[in-house]
Amino acid sequence: MFPHLYGFRVNISLFQEAASKELLEILDKCEGTKAIVWDDSLSGPVGLVTKYAFLKERNVTKMLPLRPGALPDVDVRNVIFITRPNLKLMNYIAENVHSIDKRQKSGSSKELFLYFLPRVSTLCETQLKNKGVYGSFSHVGEFNCDFFPVDNDLLSMELKDTFRELYIEDDPTAIFLSAKALISLQQLYGRIPKINGKGNDAKKLWDLLKIMGQEELTSNAMGKGAIDQLFIVDRSVDVMSALATQLTYEGLIDEYYGINQSTAHFPSDRFSSSDESGLQGSVSDKKTIILNSSEELYTELRDKNFNAIGQILSRRANEISKQLDERHNDKSVQDIKRFVERLPNMMAYKKSLTTHTTIAELLKEVTSSDEFLDELECEQEFLVCSDVDKVNPFIEDLIANQAPFKTVIRLICMQSIGGSGLKQKVLDYYKRELIQVYGIEKLLAISNLEKAGLLKVQSGSRTYAVVRKTLKLTVEDTNEVTPNDISYVHTFYAPLTIRIVERALKPNGWQSLSDVLSCLPGPAFEDYQSNGQSALSTTRRGSFSSEMSQSDTPKVILVFFLGGCTFAEISALRFLSRQEDNNVEFVIATTKLINKNTFLDSLIE
Repeated sequence: MFPHLYGFRVNISLFQEAASKELLEILDKCEGTKAIVWDDSLSGPVGLVTKYAFLKERNVTKMLPLRPGALPDVDVRNVIFITRPNLKLMNYIAENVHSIDKRQKSGSSKELFLYFLPRVSTLCETQLKNKGVYGSFSHVGEFNCDFFPVDNDLLSMELKDTFRELYIEDDPTAIFLSAKALISLQQLYGRIPKINGKGNDAKKLWDLLKIMGQEELTSNAMGKGAIDQLFIVDRSVDVMSALATQLTYEGLIDEYYGINQSTAHFPSDRFSSSDESGLQGSVSDKKTIILNSSEELYTELRDKNFNAIGQILSRRANEISKQLDERHNDKSVQDIKRFVERLPNMMAYKKSLTTHTTIAELLKEVTSSDEFLDELECEQEFLVCSDVDKVNPFIEDLIANQAPFKTVIRLICMQSIGGSGLKQKVLDYYKRELIQVYGIEKLLAISNLEKAGLLKVQSGSRTYAVVRKTLKLTVEDTNEVTPNDISYVHTFYAPLTIRIVERALKPNGWQSLSDVLSCLPGPAFEDYQSNGQSALSTTRRGSFSSEMSQSDTPKVILVFFLGGCTFAEISALRFLSRQEDNNVEFVIATTKLINKNTFLDSLIE
């Protein structure tokens, strides 16, 4: 169903197949025609595990979004609600069910079902009971889909507010869900013998995972699986990389057009009507394009720095032009036959080339604008800790010109992180100006950012400056076209999260990082899992070294981001996996794919 999910030693399609099978079982429990009412946050992700044609085969005739008020009257036998466990959504469901119950009194009969993804919530069930609708459901159950397969090396839980919940609302639900997801992953792929991590919530996740693993994994006498090592990355350890502008092709598309569940929307008037490459359809005046590894050209382009894209597109255009011109040289019937056999692939590639040339033109308009370049120059000053102790003139001008609040506050947060806090008088000045220009209602957003640690008063230590120099987070004269360092993803800045993983790949790498890791918030840990035992003492580690010492095959490492990761970080990991010296394959899993805009939106809105 999704051939692009194959291709690596860890077969990501197993998640798709498991989720699709479970959804099939849910539908088969309901005889007759069906309507599915989706929580908005799930309607997109579910498209990563099944297709609408598959649902139609199971008598699904309607797909409806979950909205407050009455549910539209649909001529079906069964109505199936599939939702996240959220109290606000329970109110919507209650209103929908009341409207169905009223209609049923007048003669129409429907059977109702409710499924929570990924887990049933007692609190939500209580809410439905209080609303008087819980008894209306013939069955209440779970749709156990912990990870959604985004690509052949990428999994996402699609939990968009994890960082906010952990650091502003003090809600640890995401830690529990992450632990359950990692248990499910090991049930599919086998036990992961070695675990490293950094950060307070990363440690909480591992502690919970050990307890749950002893209960759920050891009972199956599970041996070592396809994955050799797990890195748990706490987003709070490196907020700077979440705020920095991504300069990879995929990262820029996400930041300026948005990539959701491998789908992006672009202005349709920029695409010719004959260009149907990768198109799924139109949304009003938008062109919908699928972006994943099923497309050969996109796979080549996505992890490149944007400044390298023009050369690649030009080279590929010349190559396809030469291939199409070969027909003039074909003399024999066999030559013509071979050309005709290759023609469909060549034409598909040509359409793909046209599509990505148009996308590159759209991005070029953004990246060549004075607004973009001035903003990028300002953030790059903060990345190298330049002028972080005083009010920044460019930020002052932005405020005076009433630039978007999100643009301004992002740069102030980056200045705060670069200086390991702002001087009291600088922070007070910024607050005063922001409230005066944008209104007192922005106080809540500022308070949230302070609670999350993105804005704070400077203390004595200069953590970021020390870490930047020790780990060489900024690299001068980075080669953007043929890079030799992960810093190319931001032109000259290497994401801290990935630099830590890179250093840890070296012999005794994790131990050599102890000094610099101690500068960062939260504990660093290294632990091991055996069959039936977790958290082993150092005297048992030799057995794990031998278990993982097969150097002839690449080591497979799962990097799990708690709180979200960016496409630039994913590109950096893919870059590391392509370096022969590392002899490693990465599988990336995250609570959510984020960019500077979506990350801030979750904190300030």
